[in-house]
Amino acid sequence: MTALVDHPAHTTVSPFTRPRSRRPDLRRWQDGPTPASLADLLALTREVAAEVDAGRHTVDVDPVHRWSRRLHADPHLDVWLISWATDQAAELHDHGGSIGALTVVRGSLTEWRWTAGSDDDGTCPAEELPARGPGLRRRALDPGRSVAFGLGHVHDVSNRAAETAVSVHAYSPPLSAMSYYGVEAGVLRRTRSELIEPGASPE
Repeated sequence: MTALVDHPAHTTVSPFTRPRSRRPDLRRWQDGPTPASLADLLALTREVAAEVDAGRHTVDVDPVHRWSRRLHADPHLDVWLISWATDQAAELHDHGGSIGALTVVRGSLTEWRWTAGSDDDGTCPAEELPARGPGLRRRALDPGRSVAFGLGHVHDVSNRAAETAVSVHAYSPPLSAMSYYGVEAGVLRRTRSELIEPGASPE
């Protein structure tokens, strides 16, 4: 686990503000227990990814353990910068009571996400579908690709390429618990749940 630096002296940090709805007369809570929407988090990760790409945030790489730095935290959301050396991965997991989004800055990531049926089969090329119905679906996340994950989203993320990958993640509310899963005989089974200490890196 890397030491966390909220605002390193050598890094320019954006003045993040609480996400606002495009319709300020309505409080939008449809995506989860937070005033931020999935669209807000997607926009935020894209904004910060552009800053990273422009060199405004320092990125380190740890060949043994996935490196991360928290760029922002407040009661409503936190933002993380993560680097992925070859073969580094996050275990199959959910995000507890948080919604989230990520944007890939450089390199490529592979996401395997659990789906309960065939409704989203059209989001994957046919050759990536081993079977219709419940199961894990793969999608490649190339530079500039952004994805959002609502409540109940279960996935793992890994770097299978030789090039280091860098991504920006946002969670709202900040992560406080995560559950981990295995797939046995085509059935998704929770193996354990863990509380996340404030400021602890998302695993």
